[in-house]
Amino acid sequence: MRVQRSIEIAAPPEKIWPFLIEPDKILKWFYLLRKFEYTGEQRSGAGTPFYYEEKTTGRLMKFNYVVTKWVENERLAFTMTSGSLKKNDQIWSIESTPSGSRFTLIEDIEMPWGIIGKIMETLFVGRVVGKHQEEILANLKSLAEA
Repeated sequence: MRVQRSIEIAAPPEKIWPFLIEPDKILKWFYLLRKFEYTGEQRSGAGTPFYYEEKTTGRLMKFNYVVTKWVENERLAFTMTSGSLKKNDQIWSIESTPSGSRFTLIEDIEMPWGIIGKIMETLFVGRVVGKHQEEILANLKSLAEA
């Protein structure tokens, strides 16, 4: 299941980018996260491993990811290497616009549990993730425009 939301931000891409790669700044806008840390020596570029804990729907979920695409001031893509879901790939992208930037968050999710997971995706997950994405994007907008 793919969930995607975008928001216009009155700030250039270079002002938004640090909010995507600096752990203390990520925790400020991505309010569901309880922890974010790089887990290896590498701190930038494709192949960078990281870990985060997310509290959603009353439970703490733990994920390990690896960055698959890192284009400064444009795009950060990463894929889950282990965690509470069967699949979780994300793309955070910034597009320059005449008034600043357009930030887009795309999340491809696949729940475990076979057909039960598919039913959950259809009835519940997409709606909840979309709502969270809208709140997260509003936080990012507020911080980047400050």
